Amino acid sequence: MVSSASDPSRTPVVGLTTYLERAKQGVWDVRASFLPQQYFDAVTASGASAVLLPPQPRPEQAAAAVLDGLDGLILTGGLDVQPELYGAERHPLTDPARADRDAWEIALLAGARERGIPVFGICRGLQLINVAMGGTLHQHLPEALGTERYRIGGGVFAENVVEVDADTRLSGLVGAGALTVHSYHHQGVDRVADGLRVTARTEDGLVQAVEVDGDDYLVAVQWHPEENAEDRRLFLGLVAAAARYRASRTGVLESPEHHGVPA
Repeated sequence: MVSSASDPSRTPVVGLTTYLERAKQGVWDVRASFLPQQYFDAVTASGASAVLLPPQPRPEQAAAAVLDGLDGLILTGGLDVQPELYGAERHPLTDPARADRDAWEIALLAGARERGIPVFGICRGLQLINVAMGGTLHQHLPEALGTERYRIGGGVFAENVVEVDADTRLSGLVGAGALTVHSYHHQGVDRVADGLRVTARTEDGLVQAVEVDGDDYLVAVQWHPEENAEDRRLFLGLVAAAARYRASRTGVLESPEHHGVPA
């Protein structure tokens, strides 16, 4: 019998981190794994299978087991990373701590990097990556930059123009120069962690994307690409990297077109 991990016909499997939140369905009012549908629609539309990864007890052990079945990892958006993790006093407007998710995502990130699993960070995901690698955050951008441009509120995504640096993995996916993106955040990168390369900023200097040099695939953006169904390039890039990672494990290298992703 061929295991699912080595099955050459299997599409890449991409894990997406989630919260545990209160949810209602009929007579039920319980905690449940929660993630907006736009995230996994973007993954499946890009040629991969999506699995949800809610926080779990004993995150290091759980992450080690979960990662054995993944070809790619997406650290999704959400509430603020705990400032205690980067040695800062809590700002009054920082979200209440979600220690379960922070610990879970830090364990997943560490395990993915050890294995060489491709990683894509979105909004909070970029911030979590920066903090996990030793960087810090601005806890409230209206105070740091004097603008509300990145979170206008009411569940409405702001549009901002970022400038993507040439000769980066990011520019290979979306092109260099100006790019209009969807923003919904009130925090941002302050000190960039060692090992991360800034690949996009807005004109006010705020970090909008990072990646790592070398062969490892780690790309993170401060915006929400899942909100733009007309532009799947960042998800296609992650899925292509996930397909290559799976091929490196199975020894079966397929045409990228098999998964609808670019080479």
